[in-house]
Amino acid sequence: MQLAQPTGVLVALAALLAGCATPTPPTLISTEVMPRMVAPAATDPVVAQDGDFVVVVVGAGDTYSTLAQRYLNDAGKGWWLSRFNHDLPLVPGAIVAVPLRIRNTVGVYPDGYQTVSVLCYHRFGTRGSRLNVTAAAFEAQMEYLARNGYNVIPLNRLASFLDGREALPPKTVVITIDDGYRSAFEIAWPILRKYGFPATVYLYSDFVGAGDALSWAQMQDLSASGLIDVQPHSKTHANLTLRLPGESEARYRERIRREVDVPVAVIGDRLATSSYSFAYPYGDVNEYVVELLAKQKVRHGVTVTPGGNAFYAYPYMLRRSMVFGNEDLDAFKAKLTTFVRTGMR
Repeated sequence: MQLAQPTGVLVALAALLAGCATPTPPTLISTEVMPRMVAPAATDPVVAQDGDFVVVVVGAGDTYSTLAQRYLNDAGKGWWLSRFNHDLPLVPGAIVAVPLRIRNTVGVYPDGYQTVSVLCYHRFGTRGSRLNVTAAAFEAQMEYLARNGYNVIPLNRLASFLDGREALPPKTVVITIDDGYRSAFEIAWPILRKYGFPATVYLYSDFVGAGDALSWAQMQDLSASGLIDVQPHSKTHANLTLRLPGESEARYRERIRREVDVPVAVIGDRLATSSYSFAYPYGDVNEYVVELLAKQKVRHGVTVTPGGNAFYAYPYMLRRSMVFGNEDLDAFKAKLTTFVRTGMR
């Protein structure tokens, strides 16, 4: 079919959308371009197109995901089309715009800004306690995330958001599990697999071989799944910022160097996994630890300071919200900080 000249249609559409769209501050517009659309077949319902948009007529059975797959080659960007079109329901015959360029990779809007919640678990078991979450409670939490439209992403995608290179869906959450207890494999993993949720296990390497610790074979199974990755949590779980009694500065520095270097090396050798993140024992970090991580090309570190992470978060002091086994589901919901309203409108 002969495509209409795009200019008039797109200008009119842009004007219409601008009247109700959430504008993006010009300084935050990314120049990163999505892969160009392949010229549509004659049967495609394209009204107009240029280098920025494709304007299409919705067909029977179309969803934002199918449109994203068709024109962006990525069904996962359905959320992006939905947000751009104000989450309006798709009905056959309606006209929608498919943006081809990322314009707001940092999640800043007139009424607030996006943050990513990183959840921190430790152990799982039959009885709940402060650091022990029961299987039933964990199942209820994961079911809540799935049922309420939360997007659980792998931890390594967070770096792209912090760098301003990748826009993330609204209500994005990361799941992490500290220490390397065997219950992560026996209890948490089947539930995560059921919902298709990725997670990161932070391991302190001296713990492997203890009675209730993960084995290397179990960690290899987790890594092979593609959903779970293993990252360092120090060698001995010592507080990295504190000197031992009578310890000299030189001895302190050498000890802390091993706390960083050893787990990075062991995880790399045993699991063929590159370390890109580090969980500080007790959430404490200082400049020397950051220096050591940078030398190892570890891109970010996580604390246990609660709250969400906006695009401007310091990569070596990312916030994590600890999930406790003696709290109810309402307390869990309160930890899901995915948007901060500024009251500007």
